[in-house]
Amino acid sequence: MTDAAVYSLVAGISVGFAAGYVGSLMVLKRMALVGDALSHVALPGLALGILFNFNPFLGAFAFLFSAAVLTWYIEKTTRLFPESIIGVLFVTALAVGILLTPEVDLLEALFGDITTVSLVDALLAVGISAPTVVVARLVYRRVVLSILSEELARSTGTNVALVNFVYLFLVTLVVAVGIKIVGTVLVGALVVIPAAAMKTVSRNLSSYALLSGLTGTASAGSGILLANYLRLPAGPLVVSVGTAIFAAALVADRIAS
Repeated sequence: MTDAAVYSLVAGISVGFAAGYVGSLMVLKRMALVGDALSHVALPGLALGILFNFNPFLGAFAFLFSAAVLTWYIEKTTRLFPESIIGVLFVTALAVGILLTPEVDLLEALFGDITTVSLVDALLAVGISAPTVVVARLVYRRVVLSILSEELARSTGTNVALVNFVYLFLVTLVVAVGIKIVGTVLVGALVVIPAAAMKTVSRNLSSYALLSGLTGTASAGSGILLANYLRLPAGPLVVSVGTAIFAAALVADRIAS
């Protein structure tokens, strides 16, 4: 196995766990499609990184963070739901990103390229994913409580607006770092599919979050290994493995019931 393959595997496993863990909250909040839409907001940032020769991750994160802050602020000050706000940002960013991205780099920006993952990228993925999971665990029960009832959450001293902002910030981190592995088009699948799969078989919140993270790890790790062996793009294989686990979970739940 080449150094690039080892780096991509380390990055994929760490990002897969963080994406599954944070994604379990998105599924609980019924915002699964928001993660997918949010991922496309990174495209203009990637394009600027390519055009001006700086790390595309920084550009992607800047646009994702700006989108998260804008979504949080508009949701807080209007009666619009996050899905509507991110929907507008999604189509706008996608249009601008496609216009800005050089044609020769567009395919890599949309679908990722594991052969370009470096040691720095792998260390960055681990360095971002680990704290993301720790912070997500710290706010997990407060986010769940705010999902059940914002009034009840406030009565316990929870700052619902702050918790929602932290939660959106964690999603932007995971999406930004995951783009390198599977690209802007498919990174949302890392967040959604593992959590959706484990929702059907988990019996409590603690096991649900952990199993979602482990499923994300299994999907990303297996997909990258298959890509290295079959010489095919990693992104579609990561998503295919995740979908197979999702189907197996549905069958297992059906048999158990």
